[in-house]
Amino acid sequence: MPEAIVKNGQTITLKIKRLGINGEGIGYFKRMIVFVPYALPKEEVVVKITKATPRYAEGQLVKVKKTSTDRVTAPCPVYYECGGCQLQHLAYHAQLDFKKDLLLQSLEKFKPAGYREYPLLPTIGMEDPWRYRNKAQFQLRKNKQTDKIEAGLYQANSHDLVAITDCLVQEPATQKVMNIVVDLLNKYDLPIYDERADSGIFRTIMVRVGIQTGELQVVFITRSQKFPQKNALIREINQQLPEVVSIMQNVQPLKTSLVMGDETKHLGKEAIEERINEVTFDLSPRAFFQLNPQQTEVLYGEGIKALAIQPEETIVDAYCGVGTIGLSVANKAKEVRGMDTIPQAISDAQKNAQRLGYENTRYEVGTAEELLPKWLNEGFRPDGIIVDPPRTGLDEQLIQAILKNPPQKLVYISCNVSTLARDLVQLAKVFHVEYLQSVDMFPQTARCEVVVKLTKK
Repeated sequence: MPEAIVKNGQTITLKIKRLGINGEGIGYFKRMIVFVPYALPKEEVVVKITKATPRYAEGQLVKVKKTSTDRVTAPCPVYYECGGCQLQHLAYHAQLDFKKDLLLQSLEKFKPAGYREYPLLPTIGMEDPWRYRNKAQFQLRKNKQTDKIEAGLYQANSHDLVAITDCLVQEPATQKVMNIVVDLLNKYDLPIYDERADSGIFRTIMVRVGIQTGELQVVFITRSQKFPQKNALIREINQQLPEVVSIMQNVQPLKTSLVMGDETKHLGKEAIEERINEVTFDLSPRAFFQLNPQQTEVLYGEGIKALAIQPEETIVDAYCGVGTIGLSVANKAKEVRGMDTIPQAISDAQKNAQRLGYENTRYEVGTAEELLPKWLNEGFRPDGIIVDPPRTGLDEQLIQAILKNPPQKLVYISCNVSTLARDLVQLAKVFHVEYLQSVDMFPQTARCEVVVKLTKK
């Protein structure tokens, strides 16, 4: 095996060429790629190597010798400790440019047919790119130095918790509730889960707010079904936080990185309400819903615009969640069908359709790769399909079903530009790529959503 060009602990000087997929600076040392978090394009930096391999190296930013005009001071006091944000040191206009460039990088890597001709529209950003997240999901720990319970996020690539009492990308209402709930955990000295000892009960607190309704939900994620001081805790939350209308317990008994388990108990109202595009939705704890409601309206509006639905058309809303997209177009369509793997999300979608009086919708539990071929075999031929898959992208079986029976139009909403570009390699065989519209759902982070309009060749 060839030796690494650099060694751990070595200090080098680099010129940063661009930003990588995780927002890190990328430079080259003797033609070897070096990744440097918090470094920016056009900067000259001093870097201490932290990981050396024959193919690439990772480094820690020691000093900026030549500073980018796009560098700003990160306002968050724990920005460089917490793993939640990656781009607070980059001016917001440059963040938007980066997210469009990120899409271009992925297309250049996977090279779907005709990609050089794809129209890439400017990223749609936010007027105020702060305090937008409608859900806080903070881990818990007992600080051994202070003997106090704390909530926060893990440092990048670790399980070292950074305590947070004011997250600058979090909706203020969620942070207020989180802080008061943690105070109550301390008041009653409740047993906090210890990962190393695999002991204790309370693991995580999730708080979600309906921005349009003001309703809040608190979910206690526990290691077991035990819930010490449950009645006292609920009573105090009801007294101190009347805006909290839903209190739930989710049981996650496994040693796993998955935050939630399969069992959820309601200790109050089961769901909160939210409104998007003038449609009201019930949101239960495990139901997926976008984290930035303001930009969700923009994102789904772009998806609906790309779908360009006509009267009497049939639509499939794959990965439908609580039915957000499909129910927004159901009043224009002949029929809308949706699927999701989480039964509670489908139950919410069915209830949401019933509440709206839509009898032209059908929601089923299952994977898109199973249900779409089943529906096609039954003779159902959708005019349009809209897909909003997880970060892993489209399942191969689903892609093959779409390629075998391509609809007139396909809209792909992606939260991962790499898997999007990979999937376009196959989809571009039977579809024209009309345009790609990036939408900044997560300011201050390296993540971006993209709406792609495709039409059958």
